[in-house]
Amino acid sequence: MTAGHDGGPVHDDGAPAVRPTGAGPGRLLVAVYGVLALAGTARGAYQVGTKLAEAPVAYLLSLLAGLVYVVATVALATGRRRLAWATVLVEMVGVLVVGTLSVVDVGDFPDETVWSAFGRGYGYVPLVLPFLGVWWLRRTGAPASPVRR
Repeated sequence: MTAGHDGGPVHDDGAPAVRPTGAGPGRLLVAVYGVLALAGTARGAYQVGTKLAEAPVAYLLSLLAGLVYVVATVALATGRRRLAWATVLVEMVGVLVVGTLSVVDVGDFPDETVWSAFGRGYGYVPLVLPFLGVWWLRRTGAPASPVRR
């Protein structure tokens, strides 16, 4: 593998190379996803296991968010791009929908979830992270293949 005219990696045959999602700055992204995976899954499992009847929607969403972070962490760390795209987009929709609903309709969210109030309880990292994930996946993805004549 060598460097192309734009400085990006290319294979010896001249084809652009896809950069690994879990290397370079991607390691920091994977680490942040890993922390949220651990925090969200532990919190959700505790809430579902001990007090599900108090706020079932909120607690099940906490567990779901944690599991989404687990899958996203693994997908980004191992370069499973399609799975990473799917989980990052689910995460983005989740934090935007749950964040909005938790602010507008507090009745279904008597207790916090990872995505409540756009991740306020986690320093708004859950709101920013999917946008960083999309940016990173686009940045490390292969450029469009050349047009064949």
